[in-house]
Amino acid sequence: MTPAELSTGIKAAARSIGFDLVGIASATAPPGFSRLQEWLARGFAGEMHYLPRRAAAYAHPRHVLEGANSVVMVAVNYRTGDPAEVSGPNQGRIARYAAGSADYHDVLKERLRKLADWLHAQRPGCRTRGVVDTAPLLERDFAQLAGLGWFGKNTMLIHKQAGSYLFLGALLTDVELEPDAPHATSHCGTCTRCLDACPTHAFPQPYVLDARKCIAYLTIELRGVIPAELRSGLGDWLFGCDVCQDVCPWNRKAVRATDAAFQPSADLAPADARTLLLLSEREFRERFAHSPLARPGWIGLRRNAAIVLGNRGDAAAVPALITALNDPSPIVRGAAAWALGALGGPSATAALEDRRQQETDAQVLEELEAALQRAASCASADVSRG
Repeated sequence: MTPAELSTGIKAAARSIGFDLVGIASATAPPGFSRLQEWLARGFAGEMHYLPRRAAAYAHPRHVLEGANSVVMVAVNYRTGDPAEVSGPNQGRIARYAAGSADYHDVLKERLRKLADWLHAQRPGCRTRGVVDTAPLLERDFAQLAGLGWFGKNTMLIHKQAGSYLFLGALLTDVELEPDAPHATSHCGTCTRCLDACPTHAFPQPYVLDARKCIAYLTIELRGVIPAELRSGLGDWLFGCDVCQDVCPWNRKAVRATDAAFQPSADLAPADARTLLLLSEREFRERFAHSPLARPGWIGLRRNAAIVLGNRGDAAAVPALITALNDPSPIVRGAAAWALGALGGPSATAALEDRRQQETDAQVLEELEAALQRAASCASADVSRG
């Protein structure tokens, strides 16, 4: 086969395996590498320390696969039907990509393995490496170079028909394939809906995300305490956030995904925050061992649940939060204190006072003091209204 024939063949194989989009880029230095360096220099990666540690590897795909000549970019649409509305007082939202029964990493890696097998059958002895979201590869850059879409102002890759709800994967190979034309045109125009809708104002400018303020980062990647000034902005997001994608006009027009692996699970779309808060570590591991929800860890997910319960404002959550106030983790105790301060009421105040007498962690003590002040303010406001 010629490079052109092989390219046509691998695209057909990719579609038959279950990829919705496929394109080919040459394994060259990505145009976004300098932007990555600037982004890191501005501190926008937050506590994702693995990014600066391996930043140099993003300079060329040959750091991912030695001798790489081509990058086959693939995408799977996960824009399923709209999840059920958050209606119950304890309910919270899970980002679409994580609300299904499968981990997209596992699904895409298996499909990339099959695609690599196809290529090895055509070119015995060739070298390949399939990657999904974990290798030092600027996947969105190579997707744009492969003609799969353009960069939106929310930094997501957008495809005219599929929108931006896309899982991206890459198959790197030393085989010379015929590259596709890059997608050179942005179709965002003057629209700023994604920037304007962000609850935590995480976009300092178009096409730039300050991860330190992004709800997805705060609820998934951040291992410590969520800054107090950002907690109310989380609203009812337990894990991740879809706001800047949901408001995008291109997603309103996007075709719906039919892939069974990514259809939303009834118990996660939406999820019960009180149940998540009270999960034991064993229950957490059993339930989420093969789910993206394992990423923030047992402590992180329960921290998120406490904050969501505080934001939801229903006093029925107070008993669960009082239980969490005595959690072994100071991160969970601090989040529970904040939520109890937000809810207020005699039971919450009494529990906060009691915990203050026992607490030895300095940061949690600060949370308790702030929560008591907030609860007192709520009580004063109630008296004034009465």
